[in-house]
Amino acid sequence: MKLLKQFQAVFEGNLYRHRSSTHGDRVAQYLYEDLYDLNQSPKFRDRVDDESVVLGSANRTHGVKHRRGDGSLGPIVPGESAIQDLGFVVARGSLATIQIGVEVKILAKAMIKQIDRVIGDLKRQAEESGAAILKRSRSAS
Repeated sequence: MKLLKQFQAVFEGNLYRHRSSTHGDRVAQYLYEDLYDLNQSPKFRDRVDDESVVLGSANRTHGVKHRRGDGSLGPIVPGESAIQDLGFVVARGSLATIQIGVEVKILAKAMIKQIDRVIGDLKRQAEESGAAILKRSRSAS
């Protein structure tokens, strides 16, 4: 899988720069290469082959303003030309809209522990709130 190899390459033999905004974009583009290679969707392959869908080459889309993910794929802006990079099947270009978006987050182990703790706290809070609501509804009837 190209995606996993690219993720490994972020760390292997390199100084990892936590605040670098290019990691996500670089890793995310390989998802579409892997989807193409898996050959599970003839429609996806046809659209990639005829360059009617492209990987977003800029951090924006035309039209509605919104946050763009690391690896956005969608129909190319009519009249625009796709850019075919050496070694890639999926071309790049200006997106009209986003059909598939990828967000890559690289977290340190300590951050993951903190997120797990917060999720656990939220689950317990929801359970306690649910029990309180159930108790009130029983006493009201």
